[in-house]
Amino acid sequence: MKRISSHYTFLFLSFLLINATVLAQTNGTVKGFVYDKANGEPVPFTNVYLKGTTIGGNTDLNGFFNITRVPPGPYTILVTSLDFDTISETINVKAGEILSKKFFATKGGVKLEEVEVSTTAAEKVENTTVAVQKIDPILISKLPSVGEPDIAQYLQVLPGVVFTGDQGGQLYIRGGLPVQNKVLLDGLIVYNPFHSIGLFSVFDNDIMKNADVYSAGFGAEYGGRTSSIMDITTRDGNKKRLSGKLGFSTFGGKATLEGPLIKLKDNGNTSASFLLSAKHSYLPQTSKLLYSYANPNGLPFYYTDLYGKASINSTNGSKFSLFGFNFTDKVNYSDIASFAWKNIGLGTNFVLVPSNSNILVEGVFAFSRYGITFKNPTLETDSKSSDVSGVNTGFNFVKFFGKQEMRFGFEGVITNTDFKLQNPLYAVVELKRSTIDFAGFLKYKLLGPNKRFVFEPSFRLQYYATLGVISPEPRGAIKINITPKIRFKGAAGLYSQTMISANSDRDVVNLFYGFINAPMPEEISKNYLNYKGNLQTVSSSVQKATHVVGGFEFDFLKYFEMNVEVYQKFFNQVININREKVFEDNALNASRPDEVKKNFVIEQGRTRGFDVVLKYDRKRFYFWAVYSLTYNDRWVGNNNTGAILNYPPNFDRRHNINLVSSYSFGKKKNWEVNARWNFGTGFPFTQTQGFINSFNPGGNINYNYGTANGNALNYIPSTLNGGRLPDYHRMDIGIKYKYHWSERTVLEISFGATNIYNRANIFYVDRFTFKRINQLPIMPNLNMSFTF
Repeated sequence: MKRISSHYTFLFLSFLLINATVLAQTNGTVKGFVYDKANGEPVPFTNVYLKGTTIGGNTDLNGFFNITRVPPGPYTILVTSLDFDTISETINVKAGEILSKKFFATKGGVKLEEVEVSTTAAEKVENTTVAVQKIDPILISKLPSVGEPDIAQYLQVLPGVVFTGDQGGQLYIRGGLPVQNKVLLDGLIVYNPFHSIGLFSVFDNDIMKNADVYSAGFGAEYGGRTSSIMDITTRDGNKKRLSGKLGFSTFGGKATLEGPLIKLKDNGNTSASFLLSAKHSYLPQTSKLLYSYANPNGLPFYYTDLYGKASINSTNGSKFSLFGFNFTDKVNYSDIASFAWKNIGLGTNFVLVPSNSNILVEGVFAFSRYGITFKNPTLETDSKSSDVSGVNTGFNFVKFFGKQEMRFGFEGVITNTDFKLQNPLYAVVELKRSTIDFAGFLKYKLLGPNKRFVFEPSFRLQYYATLGVISPEPRGAIKINITPKIRFKGAAGLYSQTMISANSDRDVVNLFYGFINAPMPEEISKNYLNYKGNLQTVSSSVQKATHVVGGFEFDFLKYFEMNVEVYQKFFNQVININREKVFEDNALNASRPDEVKKNFVIEQGRTRGFDVVLKYDRKRFYFWAVYSLTYNDRWVGNNNTGAILNYPPNFDRRHNINLVSSYSFGKKKNWEVNARWNFGTGFPFTQTQGFINSFNPGGNINYNYGTANGNALNYIPSTLNGGRLPDYHRMDIGIKYKYHWSERTVLEISFGATNIYNRANIFYVDRFTFKRINQLPIMPNLNMSFTF
């Protein structure tokens, strides 16, 4: 049966290739790039089509377009965008010919009278857009910001995203842990993208070109994570002139500088450019003066972010880039934690555009390293350290067949982790791991007749070489366009990963963010109880998940957009650090239960949710409302007793609401006011049932537990996450003013405040002193920036 199926697959692929070859010989192809005339940056998501026909396409992030299967003859090609003047040019297409074009667009948005094509409308009906949010710097700037606008503040308002706090908080995307979310910066894996103060990320908003956040059901081009993907692309730098920006706020300062190494001319010659960015926090110093009411000793958040990039663009549009970064962070909560981390990376990526082919080739080769240390000042035995480094490489190929396209490629990742933990029970866990992973993928995009549907089947074959595990992962997405304004969509797939978190998702305050490669089979139990109470055999330490998501999009009353999605993620195997380990796993303790000697425990998880997004965007006024209903469950079984514990993880927020609004005024729209209100029901936590003395014999074989007084006070926990913290809500506001000294020189002044009505949102309560620590209070901020 498998042999017959292989024959049919071979015949089908052969038919596609023969059909494509015949059509290529009788028709022509028009391909090329669209660039911003002012700085030479690619213009993505622009509509390029042949006037009077339905033949056309959209540019990608590289500004690249490819229009195939064009009948021979003369045409007028139109390039339209909401932000740029329409470009019109006469071309002549010949059979079997590939015509290459390069367009330079001028900002202004002037449209020809006969052009009524909306790029945004075309994107909606020609792409599945299931569980994906596309973000650009303009959208980020519509939110009230603390200091400079930052993607970390924007991510908090996305549907299905839960943020656990202003201080040391993490983002949980539709039930996935931070370790289950892959973050890519120009193709390089970034292990920790957020700073200890949760208002800021490591990314400079001014160097970002685009960010795509896939919260569920993503395609086969991404792998190695079981929950979500955040793919961030940076700009290349100004190819025409030297430019930059200086910014200062009450929180920190920043600077960007960019310019040509080889200047781009009007003839589209080979050019080269550079882009530099630096951010630094001086909050520990300014907070003593400005925010002493929050902490008399100052807010202990230090960070410095450095990023650099150089790019070369050839005449035919091919591109090569070299980039690197150094991100550092440290924080010292004198009473609960002290930690520091550093993230460094270096990578290259490229885009190849063969002259006589309509294939686009993309590639990346990168190295990244992240290290973090943690110490508990009140308990010397409680310390952790984690170091992870990795090399990732990949090649992606895109082949166009008219409105259809096929993507295929491969990826390789080498990862090394070094983790050390001494828990409060004095047990030491030290783990060093190296893994090698390979993967290949195939994805096909089929656009139905009259754009009635879009179907994207894909398949990924993931090979975890170190573990000897092959994971076949079929995936797919579909959109059905009932009308151009009413669209139903859905996606599903299988996903896997080996990386696990070096902190437990049971921790109330996750100030430590580390990584461990997949445990070896002997470090986990051979069997575990699943959520139904059945004994299940552990086939490998590869964690797997299943995603199912569906919904609809509705555009109404011209300026309103509604997006509704329901989803479920089932995590078949969630591996956590065993916080209950007491004994070493050796021959002397062979008879003891696995629950007290294995390094890891196996759990299962499920997330079910419902998200509604309503947008209104017209000229000067922007409004965005987001509501999320989420149920998170975790199950952990005890093989020794047969009991199963069902508990909500610490990020389980039942209801989450975000309201965002922005309004521009003044003749030149140089004034802008914005506001954001967030409400979330309380997180679960484990209550204290009682207190007990802790004993440490310190290796003394004559230690008398009966007469010793104990040397530390410990607590007896109640039911795991059986309690709920109070509800969280906060309002932020901001006002901006722009003064244009010249066409290229702008002074921007913004004033705002986070937590404007000074809500006392709880951070944590010290179990022994019963002292309550709150999240950040009202914090006014002033920001000034100078762009040249």
